[in-house]
Amino acid sequence: MAPDYRIACFRFFSFFLFLFVLTPFQAIANPHEFVLDNGLKLIVKEDRRSPVVVSQIWYKAGSIDEVNGVSGVAHVLEHMMFKGTQKVPMGEFSRRIAAAGGRENAFTSYDYTAYYQQLHKRSLPMAIELESDRMRNLVLTKEEFEKEIKVVMEERRLRTDDQARALVYEKMMAVAFQAHPYKNPIIGWMNDLENMRVEDAQAWYDRWYAPNNAVLVVVGDVDAQAVYRLVKKNYGAIEARPILPLTARKPQTEPPQVGSKRIIVKAPAELPYMIMGYHTPTIKNVAADWEPYALEILEGILDGHASARLNKSLVRDRQIANSVNASYSALSRGPSIFFLSAVPSAGKTVEDLEHALRGEIHKIILESVTDEELARVKAQVIASHVYQRDSIQSQAIQLGRMESIGLSFHDIDTILDKLKAVTPDQIRAVTKKYFTDDNLTMAILDPQPLEQKAPARIPSGLRH
Repeated sequence: MAPDYRIACFRFFSFFLFLFVLTPFQAIANPHEFVLDNGLKLIVKEDRRSPVVVSQIWYKAGSIDEVNGVSGVAHVLEHMMFKGTQKVPMGEFSRRIAAAGGRENAFTSYDYTAYYQQLHKRSLPMAIELESDRMRNLVLTKEEFEKEIKVVMEERRLRTDDQARALVYEKMMAVAFQAHPYKNPIIGWMNDLENMRVEDAQAWYDRWYAPNNAVLVVVGDVDAQAVYRLVKKNYGAIEARPILPLTARKPQTEPPQVGSKRIIVKAPAELPYMIMGYHTPTIKNVAADWEPYALEILEGILDGHASARLNKSLVRDRQIANSVNASYSALSRGPSIFFLSAVPSAGKTVEDLEHALRGEIHKIILESVTDEELARVKAQVIASHVYQRDSIQSQAIQLGRMESIGLSFHDIDTILDKLKAVTPDQIRAVTKKYFTDDNLTMAILDPQPLEQKAPARIPSGLRH
């Protein structure tokens, strides 16, 4: 997804810290952890504020694990997972969840693929039974695959090819990364989709979908021991497969960039747009690392709230930008990119924007940040982390994501402590180290005339 949408999903003002203080203890108690004999990890977090439960199964396989020629297969298999098993015919999974008043969906990322159901606690046994069934009993047919691959191709057209900013982001990633799989789009290149076969999806399913490559997260009004017994009953008989754990997989290190890269993308659009991306590290050693935490606070300094530096300087005061964003993620299996993206205001150019953005970065290197500014941003960044605990869905995502990228849910509190400990000197140091021309990839949208055409109809098969 484009960097405008990658910006921290949970950005709220510091008063939400009070929600953490008021949250019942059960909602923030440490989760319960179990490991079945076949390697399936189960994490249960009891939250009894309402009779609702969310169940999520996370597979440690995403587009980062794809090989050349089958880009997008992780996402295609996600679609095919709803096509039924011998026991549960096509469409029956979703019908049963809906009949119980629940909702379900799935998502694929660079690093993992996840499936979830949220429903009344009395229906958890049904959800667990359905999800465990399709872990190993999925029925893939050529006929259904050929229908669904057309849905995925249309999804790509609607969400990338026909969306100028998403297209710019895709082209930029393909240039910014020389060797790392992050250079390929999660949804896949169109040529790969056009030539994909049902055997490719079957091979992906057979290789990665196994209990020892999965984490099951259950959060809500449940008893942890009862959930463990339920999961053992449904998943316990599924055999493990020869899959390397994340720590044993080949490191896919991106070679150092040795000069700036620039591309211009021509696409129908009303306004120009630009992205500046700087290669940055992610958290690998939670206790020893410090740079990713400083970079996350830097994101908050630049674009954490309405009065953050970029918005205040470039949009309100100087009126150079119509909109401006900063985006960085410290949590992923691979490296990260710190994005600065913007749309110029009327009468301004992308060159004006680039100069202004460079000026804001240079200002941090020269002057760093004030203690008052740092304290305010820390409160906001930490509040965004803490606020995730107010939703059972967000709690589950936080737990599942940590486990699926090679970290542990036990690290969550340590990460918060490390964010609190970031200093102005550390922010200045990471800005000076990573925001260099030799580390920069820049993509510019050259807007072309818009074609007049009927609004696109989103295919009914799109699940998210």
